[in-house]
Amino acid sequence: MKTKKTKIIAMLGLGLGLSANAQIFPHKMPTEKPKYPMSAATERMFDYPAPRVQDNELYSMFKYTELKGFDYNNGDGTISRRDPSRPILVDGKFYIWYTKRHTKVPPIGSHRAMEATDEIPSTDWDLCDLWYATSKDGFSWEEQGVAVKRPKKGELGWRSVATPEILVWKGKYYLYYQAFNEPSGLKGDWCPISVSYADSPNGPWKNLGKPVIPFGKKGEWDQDQSQDPHLIVRDGKIYLYYKAAFNKWPDNREHYAVAHGLAIAEDPLGPFIKHPLNPVLNSGHETTYFPFKEGIAALAIKDGNERESMQYAADGVNFKVAANVTLTPTAAGAYTPDAFTNTKYGRGVTWGMCHFTNAGTAPKSYSIMARFDCDLSLDVNDPELKHTHMFLKPDVYFLQGLSKKQLERIKNEK
Repeated sequence: MKTKKTKIIAMLGLGLGLSANAQIFPHKMPTEKPKYPMSAATERMFDYPAPRVQDNELYSMFKYTELKGFDYNNGDGTISRRDPSRPILVDGKFYIWYTKRHTKVPPIGSHRAMEATDEIPSTDWDLCDLWYATSKDGFSWEEQGVAVKRPKKGELGWRSVATPEILVWKGKYYLYYQAFNEPSGLKGDWCPISVSYADSPNGPWKNLGKPVIPFGKKGEWDQDQSQDPHLIVRDGKIYLYYKAAFNKWPDNREHYAVAHGLAIAEDPLGPFIKHPLNPVLNSGHETTYFPFKEGIAALAIKDGNERESMQYAADGVNFKVAANVTLTPTAAGAYTPDAFTNTKYGRGVTWGMCHFTNAGTAPKSYSIMARFDCDLSLDVNDPELKHTHMFLKPDVYFLQGLSKKQLERIKNEK
């Protein structure tokens, strides 16, 4: 005999177009998507690599370590290091390349770009060269010197070279980077990606002197820039992922959006052919890519509706959200041993380099590099990095306090 409660449930089910004998979701988590009707949220659990996030190979927490070996001139804002490349291992040593600014004064800000000179930088990545450092353990580093200098005035990148990424191809080394011909902030961050190459990670580096990823045509999403190169060898070809900001106008930059494109080449110096489905990622800023299983994984941070997410594309093109993550590394360059091996089954990553752009505050603005560790790997099982809770001190939250303008608005709303 049906109880009154059972009758009510049955009536509700019929009213929603469900069977009176609808299956109730079980206490024990199914390993595969059930075939009976479920809510959209419950059904979506099985669209991720694992329905339980702790079992998701593309979910991780991130831990950070301060690096040893780098001097920042007592934090006076005249020395800055940022945008580290992915580390590579050569003859028992790790190598990284990065943007270094060593100027007489700190940057004055993009809003004052018209006041920038050959000695006064507008932004933290203005008037920069590409430097490199080596390490035996990934924690203590020894700065080796300049890798790629700014060329003479009038040549591509004469104003600044920044945001390097490394490619190893057939025994040679290729550094891709942003090449600026004007102070950042005059129009925005308008610059193309160029490349220098060498027979050794220690150089000397020869500058190609021209863009390898040209801007899109007027009216196309990447008409003004190609930035943040990230490279993977896949299917015997070079996959170069890059970023562009779009949907903005000189008089109102607040309307900007950010997306990422893919360009593919059979030679490191090009030509690179842009994928017809560009942009391939609708969110993220300095996005990180690495081979994972049969496809490509991407860490998208900062910008877009899918910010702070790990994404995955089996074909390297059609990315889908695989996990949501927090306290993500900015401008992450992950140590990826199989990035350039043409692997058919990527193993993932466990550590890398990143930067913090707020090591100093105006008028002493500068950035520092750091190490991050994670478990986004098929070869590591670190339960501590699979936790879903993180207890931060109250001061961390209070530092994100209301601005004077916001406090004034609230006061006026009374």
